[in-house]
Amino acid sequence: MVRSGDGFCPAPITMFLARVIGQVVATKKDEAMKGRKLLLLRPLLVDEASPGQFRPGANTIVAVDTLGAGLDELVLFCQGSSARQAAGMKTLPVDAVVTGIVDTVDVLNQKIYPAKK
Repeated sequence: MVRSGDGFCPAPITMFLARVIGQVVATKKDEAMKGRKLLLLRPLLVDEASPGQFRPGANTIVAVDTLGAGLDELVLFCQGSSARQAAGMKTLPVDAVVTGIVDTVDVLNQKIYPAKK
């Protein structure tokens, strides 16, 4: 919890954008993780030089997916203690969770990502 001027409020949750670039299959894993879908994500950043487009981040993330995201979709994810605040994740040994499948992204009143139809 974070202390605010008039009491306690939950810590802010930081979310990131990423593209689904693959799946991870692990037949042997922690018992609590059985049946959990794992996705490989490439974080995306708004390009400072050209805000009308994304640029890929340098790392890859393995994240638990409970929403059914597919290959090449744009997703929201959170990491660390924020990941364990997602529904059903509190007791799981996770560090990243897909928290949304993105429909559109607007930057400076310009749509830079429309959902695929």
